[in-house]
Amino acid sequence: MKRLALFFLFSLAIFETYAQGCSDAGFCTMGAMRPSQIYTRKINFKLKALEVNQYRGKTTLSPVVNVSTLDFTFGINEKTNFQIKLPYQYVNGNLGSTSSFGDISYSFTRNVYSSDKFNVNATLGGKIPTNNGNLKDGSDTEFTSDNTEQALPMYYQTSLGTWDVVAGASLINKKWMFAFGIQVPVVQNNENDFHYEDWDNYHSPSYIREYDLATSVKRGSDIMIRIERAFHFSNLDIRIGALPIYRFSKDQIKDNAGDYHKLDGTTGMALSILGNVAYHFNTAHSLKFMYGQKLLDRDVNPDGLTRHNVISLAYVVRF
Repeated sequence: MKRLALFFLFSLAIFETYAQGCSDAGFCTMGAMRPSQIYTRKINFKLKALEVNQYRGKTTLSPVVNVSTLDFTFGINEKTNFQIKLPYQYVNGNLGSTSSFGDISYSFTRNVYSSDKFNVNATLGGKIPTNNGNLKDGSDTEFTSDNTEQALPMYYQTSLGTWDVVAGASLINKKWMFAFGIQVPVVQNNENDFHYEDWDNYHSPSYIREYDLATSVKRGSDIMIRIERAFHFSNLDIRIGALPIYRFSKDQIKDNAGDYHKLDGTTGMALSILGNVAYHFNTAHSLKFMYGQKLLDRDVNPDGLTRHNVISLAYVVRF
C-alpha cells in the first residue's frame, strides 16, 4: 500500500497537467482556511510545522506562474499558533519574465471550541507587499514602442502591491471541513502602469488587449468558502472539495485624466473543484499533492489573479 501511494503521488507530480487551485490573493491557504486539516479530539497548537511547497499555475493567457514557498507554523500556546508564508515567485510568458519574492502572509489561529465531534478555529492575519506591482522586463524590448523597458501586466507581477487584512474560521470533524474567509485590501499602493500603446511593436495587438488594464488598480474585497470531504486509508488521506471565491466590491483603475472609475465585470464568483492527496510516512513527515479544476471565473481580472489551472506538491515536517 505504501509503495502504491508513493508511486501515485510522484506520478501525478510529474504529469504534464496543471489545475486550478484558488484564483484569489492567497487567503485560501492561511490559518483556519487552509486545506487538508486533520481533526483530532485534543488539539495541541504548540507543535511546529515547516512546509516546503512548489506551485505551478497556468493563467488564462500565456504566463505560467511558479511559486516556491516556505510555510512555517509554530505554537504560541496549546490554543493559538502563528503562521508565516514566504514565497518566491517567477513568471514567464509571451511578453517576458519576472522573478522576485512574493507577498508575505501571516496569521494567528486560535481554537475557539473543541469537542469529541468537531473543532472550531478562527484566524486573523494579513498580507504584506514586497514591491509595488509594476515590475518591468528588459529581455523583449523589441516589443515596446520605444525599445525601452515597459511595465508588464499584473499577470506577470510577483506582488499585488497592497496591504491586506484577512479573517476567517473553520469547522472540522473526521469527514468534513467547512471554512469561511474574507480578505480586504486596506492600503491600495499598487502602481502598475501597463498601457496598450507602450507595446505597439508587438506582433499581435489583439493579444496585448486581452490583458485587462490595471492602471494603479484598487483591488476589490473577496470572501471564500471551502467545503472539503476527507477519506482516510491508513497512512493515506484523500480529500475532494469545492472552493467558491466571491469578489463583492468592484476593482477600480485610473483613466487617462487620473480619475478612478469602477470596472464592470470585476465582481462575481470564481469557482474551483479541488483534490488533495496526502501520504503520512509517520507523525512527523508527510507528502502532499493538490490538483483542481476551474469551473467559473470573473469576466474581468485586472489584478491578474485568474488561473486556468494549477498543481502543487509539498513536503511537511512536524516537530
